[in-house]
Amino acid sequence: MSFTIIVMEGAFATSVAATLDMLRAARALGAESLRFEVCSVDGGQVPLTERVSIDTSRLRAMARGDTSTWVIPGLGMTHAAAVHARLARPDATKLSKAIARHVSRGGRVAASCTAVFLLRQAGVLTGRRVTTTWWLAGLLSELERQCRVDSNAMVCADGPIITAGAAFAQTDLMLHLLRERCGARLVDLLARTMLLDGRQAQAKFIAPELLANGDALIARITAALEAGFPNPPGVAELATRLGMTERTLSRHVQRATGRSPLALVHSVKVRRAQALLQSTHLSIDDVAAEVGYQDASTLRRLMKKLGGGSPRALRPAR
Repeated sequence: MSFTIIVMEGAFATSVAATLDMLRAARALGAESLRFEVCSVDGGQVPLTERVSIDTSRLRAMARGDTSTWVIPGLGMTHAAAVHARLARPDATKLSKAIARHVSRGGRVAASCTAVFLLRQAGVLTGRRVTTTWWLAGLLSELERQCRVDSNAMVCADGPIITAGAAFAQTDLMLHLLRERCGARLVDLLARTMLLDGRQAQAKFIAPELLANGDALIARITAALEAGFPNPPGVAELATRLGMTERTLSRHVQRATGRSPLALVHSVKVRRAQALLQSTHLSIDDVAAEVGYQDASTLRRLMKKLGGGSPRALRPAR
């Protein structure tokens, strides 16, 4: 059981620290044969976010058939321009080539958040189901059209490629990897010891306004929906207002957000419902009506599907 933690300049310090803490804790809890090392492309001190740095060994080429898993914590990038600029740097280019070789030789690679874009640059995402930080899922879909990006999932495992969502999904990624290697019993103990709440999806954390990621049309759609409560426009009406066909609207929304227009509409409605449930004492039926649903059962079903919990759980304490 061995892991190679590969850190790059600008990696989230919290993600790197959580990874190492979890590995050390797993060893202390009984996984004594667990081995891991911290590496970077060139070795030496690597600056992370928050003015933190970490000492690393130089990443070495793995032999064909090596069973170690490479783990790459997310990078501190929040928008498309930053992703493109970071991937163009020499260390990212070197690491992408190393990832391609490692996978071709039978190795496994796990990455979270924006580090998933390194896997795309390495050419190892084709034909796979993957996830990444939800506000950049649309960008990943646009760059790699031959993979399926599931922005709702917290962790996706497809063959030798394991991907995880936004920055703190690094803990979910490590729980997944350790469960594979060490068994469910030890990992459940680890999760309880470190007070890690197992999350199955990142959907409940998705904020519609951030899905736009600077996209003017998505921002207009979100604004139109919010201005229309309690009777927000449907997809057909949105397309008409924007002067385009539903197909064109669908293509643009899918490219920008990685989701369908209907999914975006439901996301805005559910977020509004959550706010009403938390800030008012309106009945569930009244809240459903306020966001454009004819009955509360539809709202309950969508909240459960999108990971927001039950309406009752969001009620303010009396």
